[in-house]
Amino acid sequence: MISGKRLAAAICIATAISLAGCGSDGETANSSSDTPDESAATEVQETQVENVKPAPGTGNVQGKVLYNSQPAVGIEVQLCEQFSQFVGGCDGKIYEAKTDENGEYVITDVEPKVYQALLARVFDTDSYVFLTTGVAGVSSAEYDVAADKTLFADTTNLFKGDLKLVNPKAGAKVSAEGLELQWEAYPDAAYYKFNIYPEEVTATADYIGERVDGTSFVLDNPLQKGVYRWQVEAYNDQDQKLSESSSDIKFTVN
Repeated sequence: MISGKRLAAAICIATAISLAGCGSDGETANSSSDTPDESAATEVQETQVENVKPAPGTGNVQGKVLYNSQPAVGIEVQLCEQFSQFVGGCDGKIYEAKTDENGEYVITDVEPKVYQALLARVFDTDSYVFLTTGVAGVSSAEYDVAADKTLFADTTNLFKGDLKLVNPKAGAKVSAEGLELQWEAYPDAAYYKFNIYPEEVTATADYIGERVDGTSFVLDNPLQKGVYRWQVEAYNDQDQKLSESSSDIKFTVN
């Protein structure tokens, strides 16, 4: 996810066929990212049917946005002539559209040229996610809009950034023995994944993408002394990411 307030720290670069997310500002109903970690997943369009024919001499950009495997309605989408991860974000000529009741959007009357970013706002937050193109040969960082043609982007699944961690809380000092991670249940979540990242490069943590069906987990492999950052992600029964916790929650093992 890309946060408008902390753009440099919360941005993810998407690949040509998948979307990566990133840390959010914690607001209910962003993500996307980030650019984040794993961001929202994408699905390749099975069919590519133009909803609107491009006006002569211009091009269109069309795609679909989902949340919890359902159409995400009223999502703002931006096509950016220029994009900076660190200063300003979307810049230059900017085209905008919103998703309809089917989660579909069409950006019309686009001047033919290569654009640097295609973004979707995560609901009413300051966070955005990158959308990707489903056209072979087009990289995730460039969107080549041609005259009299529609550029199709992959279906994108948004996720939020409002999952709440319970234990350990930010700044907590804990014992390595019997440490139990806890977080709040998330609506429609079928399972969770958590990650623990050591601050010290010499330290190790064997908990990356650890799947948990409940809302707690007792570490069976004690952590070394030091500072760690941890994060939890919620998924539905179709393996679509619903939400993630803040990416900057740190605790210390004594």
